[in-house]
Amino acid sequence: MKSLITRRKSLLVAASAALALTLSACGGSSTTTPPVASASFEAGTTMAKLSEAKTIKIGTKFDQPLFGQKGLDGKPVGFDVEMGKAIAAKLGIAADKIEWVETVSQNRESFIEQGRVDLVIATYTINDARKEKVSFAGPYYEAGQALLVNKDDNSITKPEDVAGKKVCSVTGSTPAKTIAEKYKAEVVPAATYTACLEPLRNKQVVAVTTDNVILAGYVDKEPDAFKLASDETFTKEPYGIGLKKDDTVFRNWINDQLEEFAKDGTYKKAWEATAGKVIKTAPELPAINRY
Repeated sequence: MKSLITRRKSLLVAASAALALTLSACGGSSTTTPPVASASFEAGTTMAKLSEAKTIKIGTKFDQPLFGQKGLDGKPVGFDVEMGKAIAAKLGIAADKIEWVETVSQNRESFIEQGRVDLVIATYTINDARKEKVSFAGPYYEAGQALLVNKDDNSITKPEDVAGKKVCSVTGSTPAKTIAEKYKAEVVPAATYTACLEPLRNKQVVAVTTDNVILAGYVDKEPDAFKLASDETFTKEPYGIGLKKDDTVFRNWINDQLEEFAKDGTYKKAWEATAGKVIKTAPELPAINRY
């Protein structure tokens, strides 16, 4: 009888240990984000204001697999999101104190200008036109424009193949401008890239165009429906972190953090936990443009 009781206790201990491991594995907290720093900043700087407030508003996309997509709990997940968490942590702000604001391509500059967000980390290509309105830290990643087509379509393998044809892209985006002006496609505008998928599926357009990493996320979710027209990209899209125009001190501070993330492993861990699950080649942090 005593041995039976002992055996039952052992089984209960083993079961409890297994349950603890399962719960730990299923927990929502990210292990890629550095611990919240105990930081102090010069009075009057944006860093000081945010650190004292213990909260930050970060604009990101909610429909971009791998980079920024709304999760089952209503919060966004992805590489952009992890970058935002890491920056917030360096300001002394916990991940659960971040207010995530959905931004789309056409409202990123206005949200920054109006103060509706403190930062935008949203597959946001740095270009001269945008730098007239906002400032950029980074780049923290370099993508390239590509084409998403239906799985059974072998007629399109390069951007020249869409000349005169209907291609869906997001209003106000760099890819929409490039495919129209350089490759003479007829752009069918949409509010989000996700909204382009049904027109493609129904053959109302021949392709969807945006950055390769975004399109790879859609292929990963529906491999039997879609594919990339080619593994080759036809532009360079340096992703930056958008902030208020001419806030040079804040921009320089973020740039310093990005370089530190590359050194301490934060950058690599963030990639491997998100986009790296599909895009196996781990990127290196691009050279920071300290303009």
